[in-house]
Amino acid sequence: MGSPMNRLSIFVDGNNMFYAQQKNGWFFDPRRVLEYFRNEHHETALINAFWYTGLKDPQDQRGFRDALISLGYTVRTKILKEYYDDSSGRYSQKANLDIEIVVDMFNTVDQYDRVVLFSGDGDFERAIELLRGKNTYITVVSTEGMIARELRNATDRYIDLNDIRDKIEKTEG
Repeated sequence: MGSPMNRLSIFVDGNNMFYAQQKNGWFFDPRRVLEYFRNEHHETALINAFWYTGLKDPQDQRGFRDALISLGYTVRTKILKEYYDDSSGRYSQKANLDIEIVVDMFNTVDQYDRVVLFSGDGDFERAIELLRGKNTYITVVSTEGMIARELRNATDRYIDLNDIRDKIEKTEG
C-alpha cells in the first residue's frame, strides 16, 4: 500500500442513531463527529458526510436539517410510513433508508479509502463485506445492545459510542 488511507466518508443512519443515543441517555454533536473523525488520523481529508433521516412531513426537523447542511452533511430524507402491527395492535412509523445509504456508499466508492458508518443495523453486513473487498477500511459506530453481531463481525473496527462520548457529546451552548 503506497499512500496512507486518508480519504474519509461518513454515513449516519439518523433514525438508528437517534435510538442508540436515547438508549445511552446522551446525544452526539454532528459537528464534533466530523471534527473527531477528521482529526483522528493524520492528514485525513473528509470527502463526504451523509445523514439519513425519516420525516413526519416535509417541514419536519427543518432547522436540524439546515444545520446539518451548513456543517457540510448531505442530508437524505424519506417520509415515514405508518405500519400496523397485528401482534401489538399498535401503529409504528418507519422510514427505511438502508438502500439509500448503500447506493451512496457504492456511488462514491472511488472517492474514499475509509468509511465510518453510524448504524447497528445488520442489514449492512453484505455491503460492508463488498466494500472491504475494494480495499476500503470500515469503522462501524453503534452501542451495546444495538449493534448486530453480523455487522460487528463484518467490520474492520467497531467503536462504541460511549467510548468516544467525551469527544463527540453535544454540550450546551
